[in-house]
Amino acid sequence: MTDTPRPVRTRYAPSPTGDPHIGNIRSALFSWAYARANGGQFLLRIEDTDRNRLVETSVDAIMDSLRWLGIDWDEGPDVGGPHAPYFQSQRLPLYRKAAETLIDRGRAYRCFCTAERLDQMRAAQAAAKRPPGYDGLCRGLSREESVSRAGREPYVVRFAMRKDGQTVLNDIIRGDVVFENSLQDDFVMLKSDGYPTYHLALIVDDTEMEISHCIRGDEWISSAPKHIQIYEALELEPPQWAHLPLILGPDHKKLSKRSGDTAILDYRTNGYLPEAMVNFLAFLGWSLDDHTSILGAEELARHFDLARVVPNPAVFDIERLNHLNGHYIRAMEDARWQATIAEWCERQLPDSVARPIDPEIVASVAPLLKERVARLDEIAGLVEFLFGYEAPEYDLDALTERVSGSNETALQALDGALVALDEVPEAAWNRDAIEAAIRGMETRLGLKLRKFVPVLYVAEMGRPHGIPLFDSLELLGRERALQRLRTARARLG
Repeated sequence: MTDTPRPVRTRYAPSPTGDPHIGNIRSALFSWAYARANGGQFLLRIEDTDRNRLVETSVDAIMDSLRWLGIDWDEGPDVGGPHAPYFQSQRLPLYRKAAETLIDRGRAYRCFCTAERLDQMRAAQAAAKRPPGYDGLCRGLSREESVSRAGREPYVVRFAMRKDGQTVLNDIIRGDVVFENSLQDDFVMLKSDGYPTYHLALIVDDTEMEISHCIRGDEWISSAPKHIQIYEALELEPPQWAHLPLILGPDHKKLSKRSGDTAILDYRTNGYLPEAMVNFLAFLGWSLDDHTSILGAEELARHFDLARVVPNPAVFDIERLNHLNGHYIRAMEDARWQATIAEWCERQLPDSVARPIDPEIVASVAPLLKERVARLDEIAGLVEFLFGYEAPEYDLDALTERVSGSNETALQALDGALVALDEVPEAAWNRDAIEAAIRGMETRLGLKLRKFVPVLYVAEMGRPHGIPLFDSLELLGRERALQRLRTARARLG
């Protein structure tokens, strides 16, 4: 052990058992930010030792998620490095060697208990209302018997936990967390197929890869005494520990798919910007100061400090994420914004719309969308009405449902608009003239604007709201606008 500070090296070590979600990607972001803020290195390691739960596409999804958010790594499966390989399944001899060392030191032992025997043990414990855990039957085997049986019987290797005294976790975020050793279980560290469990692989790999800080979710706190004791038994220097706070849903219950715990890439699919996602994740349990709420990845990488992480649970607030997304949309440069509109229109508009998307339409609608879109997946629905001459599809009831179900009021609105807009000549067809004509309908019809405008939205755009009506009518052009009103009037009867 040494008191000399080690160079900062952090890692993200996901299991490829599915697409990464909010919690584990936040751990990756904080680990990356801490390394960058301290002039250190950030590693990507794939913990693929749970062979029964492997998902073939998961590794690509992990890397894609990180790249989307701008999280780069200095060492990893695709970039290599001095500590390769970075897949745990390719590092099995290292875990076997560590397990044998622990057996030789009396801190681990072979366990020959069958699955049937373990099931019976757990049933007996449950019946007696005792806490579950291995009863230590094989811990008392002599070395000679253990070696002899190992040649003819399958076995796992269990770590022999100290049963006296306490194990103390010195955590950067939580301070000292004390565990009673008498409550700890002798856990499996090497399975019968030669693959390690997380508990052993973590220590071997973090040591070999010179990890200085282990930053992970607080669901691993209960495992901390296992990991600390393995470090002690192998006479290795542990990293500094930092256990991040739990993320709760808006109801302050465990985060679920319903409350936001979906795959990170789903947020990309649903129209969120990476800048917004990074900003949002950064403030789940951390803050720069008492007033900053907008923070980009570069600023995060300069200023991140584990001392500013709080132990209290963070709350996932989708409205906050939507607000941030809207902020970053409005901050987009015009060229990028227009390219984004075109991209999402290409992706989501019906096949009947000609490709490539008309750049003139994109340019004309871009300023109108920028102030109204919170998510990119809203774009296509808002602009589809501009592509094509014929009126968009809509439920006939939509013409009346926004006016208290009144067919009469809807007819008044359509008839009034046909008269008012027909008086606007082609040469004067612009936003101001259109607005004046439609506002004049209030007096003609004896109705407030809010009463009949939704009818016009449906007739022109197929929906009761969207980008501003007067601008939309200008973009449609006089002929198309009037034709759609006539179509709606005929449909309504």
